[in-house]
Amino acid sequence: MKKTIRSLMVISGMLTAAFFVSVAPVSAAGLTPAEQAQLVFVREEEKLARDIYSVLYETWGTPVFANITESEQRHMNAVLMLLVKYGIPDPASPQIGVFSDPKLQELYRQLASQGQQSLLDAMKAGALIEEVDIKDLRIAIDDTNRTDLRRVYGNLERGSGSHLRAFASHIEALTGERYVAQFLAQDEVDEILGR
Repeated sequence: MKKTIRSLMVISGMLTAAFFVSVAPVSAAGLTPAEQAQLVFVREEEKLARDIYSVLYETWGTPVFANITESEQRHMNAVLMLLVKYGIPDPASPQIGVFSDPKLQELYRQLASQGQQSLLDAMKAGALIEEVDIKDLRIAIDDTNRTDLRRVYGNLERGSGSHLRAFASHIEALTGERYVAQFLAQDEVDEILGR
């Protein structure tokens, strides 16, 4: 199963790249420098989530990590579509755990280490990633009026909400206590969790 996840990640990336070779890009001039930077950041942020969950699945073998790894790969592919459309170079390294953004590189190091400590720590690392993603995606949505960007970011935000609910459910099962927000305000998290 572990080899299957990695193989699916590689194949998905290759198929996405092959598909977009034939798509004529639109000039990045259609986006502001801030929109371009945000798109590049979101691509790597989604990669961080995928890479962490892949490593945590290898460590713990818990299906939630495998399932969300596949979802994060789809998120990466959606952002790659926009990068290709606007002719923006893809910052995502094909190597697991390698990032061009130094803050994401450090966050990966910290969360991968945390997730190795216990299954509960791994679930908390996943939940933290999703809370941070939700915050960043909400900012990205607010900072653009482009329909295509807002649509993709909105879809990613909904996906992150679903992932947060999955991790919170596992945390609550492990601890017997309600999930406590790590990054967002508790009322925001409670709303996402349907409380």
